[in-house]
Amino acid sequence: MKVSEHIQKAEKTLISFEILPPLKGKTINSIYDHLDPLMEFKPSFINVTYHRSETMFKKKTDGTFEKVEVRKRPGTVGICAAIMNHYQVDAVPHLICGGFTKRETEDALIDLNFLGIDNVLVLRGDAAKNESSFEPEPDGNRYALDLLKQVVNLNHGVYIEDDIKNGSKTNFCIGVAGYPEKHFEAPNLDTDLMFLKAKVEAGAEYITTQMFFDNQKFFEFAKACKENGIEVPIIPGLKPISSKKQLSLLPKVFHVDLPTDLSSAIMKCKNDDEVEKVGTEWLIHQSKELKKAGVPVLHYYTLGKPKVIWNVVKEIV
Repeated sequence: MKVSEHIQKAEKTLISFEILPPLKGKTINSIYDHLDPLMEFKPSFINVTYHRSETMFKKKTDGTFEKVEVRKRPGTVGICAAIMNHYQVDAVPHLICGGFTKRETEDALIDLNFLGIDNVLVLRGDAAKNESSFEPEPDGNRYALDLLKQVVNLNHGVYIEDDIKNGSKTNFCIGVAGYPEKHFEAPNLDTDLMFLKAKVEAGAEYITTQMFFDNQKFFEFAKACKENGIEVPIIPGLKPISSKKQLSLLPKVFHVDLPTDLSSAIMKCKNDDEVEKVGTEWLIHQSKELKKAGVPVLHYYTLGKPKVIWNVVKEIV
């Protein structure tokens, strides 16, 4: 079932989770071990993130170096299929521009369609670690909007090859990302909303936000979206804080602010166990307030912390 259909049919706020693919060398059981405790909450769907390949230089026997591409977390398509088969729950693979040509993207979409996966979250993705700014692959999509349009084209039966006439139409429900504190590359929130509206007008059916720790920023973002004619459902993305190092890591990596009350409470903690308790209580409060406000879904970035998420969600459902 599509994410949009889950939301339309819901009589209350839904629950969804997001996971990382396991590192290469791990088995699918690492995903099952992660998700098993959370399945009692009957999530409507599970997102599976995607990480682009990294460039590495390996030393050859003759002393020279060879440039190789390494994908540390492969298998997103297979993981989505396994989740749907194992749990009978819908999976939402992330599609990114970085590291893929348009033909490779088309082939991935065809595989997803064959597997009965009818949801995708479309993202540009991050710049490669050795690049100061994002650069697409030759003949790849530069922006999330370009990638979104490629998915929409396939939904209409339009393939890259011109000689494919009356091609089979896919039926993907397309989600996009939203940034309550604006995307870090956008000059201002108004410009960011302009780009977001363009994605919705091009065919995006819902928005999932970047994590945030101040609900007021989400409410202001949702209001600004509505004022700009963006009417699709907006799903808040939520993440627990469980260690002191996240005080500096989260603002640096994800370009989000932490409220003073939260950061002050964390700085008073003697160890990460105490931080986890503070982070759990904060996320419970966030979740309850958002649910009371009538958000369509509470989307939790589990990212290696299923126990914390379990402790939060059991207080919400």
